[in-house]
This record gives sequence, C-alpha cells and structure tokens, in this order.
Amino acid sequence: MTSPRLVLASHNQGKLRELRELLRDRVEGLDVETEVVDAGAVGAPDVTETGVSFAENSLLKARAVTRATGLPAVADDSGLCVDVMNGAPGIFSARWSGRHGDDAANLELLLAQLEDVPEEHRGARFRCAASLALPGGEERVEHGEMPGSLLRAPRGTGGFGYDPIFVPAELPVDLAGRTAAEVPPEVKNALSHRGRALEALVPHVRRALGAGSEGRE
Repeated sequence: MTSPRLVLASHNQGKLRELRELLRDRVEGLDVETEVVDAGAVGAPDVTETGVSFAENSLLKARAVTRATGLPAVADDSGLCVDVMNGAPGIFSARWSGRHGDDAANLELLLAQLEDVPEEHRGARFRCAASLALPGGEERVEHGEMPGSLLRAPRGTGGFGYDPIFVPAELPVDLAGRTAAEVPPEVKNALSHRGRALEALVPHVRRALGAGSEGRE
C-alpha cells in the first residue's frame, strides 16, 4: 500500500481535488491520487481556528496536522472581505450568522447589511492564505486574492458560500457579469483566491517533497 507523502489539513474533498490538480505532474514521482490525502485519511484532528488573520488560522491547521502525522501539511483559510465593512466578514465568513457553515444564513445576513449600499460601493474580494508546514519546523505562507463586486440577490447554482452574489472582476469577456456560482469551475479555479495562493505554494511543496529523493527535483 502506498504511504501518504503530503496531507491537506482539511476534511473538505473539494479542496483535496483542487490541490491534487494543482500538483498533478508538477512534482516528479508524486502520485497525487494516493500520496496526497486529506486530514481524515490519516486520522488528524480538526483544528479550532483561533487566529486573528487568514495566515494565522492557516498555519494553525498546517502545524497541527504536521505534528499529528509527521508529514508535510498544506492548509488554507479564506473568506470574503467587503470594502464598506472594513474587510468583514473576513475570517468570520463561514460563521457570520452565528452558526458555522450555514451558507444560506450567512448570505442572507450579509445582503441585509448591504441593502442600502449603492452599486458603486459594493466592492469586495475573496482572500486566502495557504500554508505549508514541514516536520522539521520550516513553514511557508502564500496569499491569493480575487477582486469583484456584490449583487443584491443570489444567481447561479454552482460554487458555495458567497459565490452566488460575487461577480469576479477578471472574468473573460464572454463571461463578464456572471457570478462565481455561474461560471464553469475551471474558470473560477483559475481566478480564485485559493487557486492563486495554492499555485504560489506549489514550488515550495515541490522542493519539500523532492529534497533528498533520488530522481526528483
């Protein structure tokens, strides 16, 4: 049986798929289907996000999984930052309504809070910090951002969280004006805050997994 070489400090299968695709064919000798696993596959515990920034929460998760498994770990923390709300919900995005992971309630509350805000002031951005923690204590954090604006009502059935009200600013011309829940997943992933942060982390993962391994970079 193949042993894991890299752990994603999350139980989210969507994030695991995204990480595998970013690493596919980019780390010589790494089988992303069997050697890149999520925290549940190695019995790593959930980690309470007690940090005051995306970077702190991301590192908390990566460190905990590395300590628990003795393996390199990748983690991320992300959220929606609204300009007129001084960056809120920010690190509280997933529990903005008071109950963690209730996407519908979070969305409803945010729209109510922005009800009187005109279109020209509805700017926002998704932000992400992605971390790599190694058993020897080395750590790396990379950041990604996706700017855009917020609608007054949800549109689209794809994505999750605040995607149905978020219109990315950098969409291709033929998709301009669509929400992150309306664009094809490959388009969203190419522009996304998480994709950009993880993309910046890939060279460090490559070096960490390749170091000291014969035939690898």
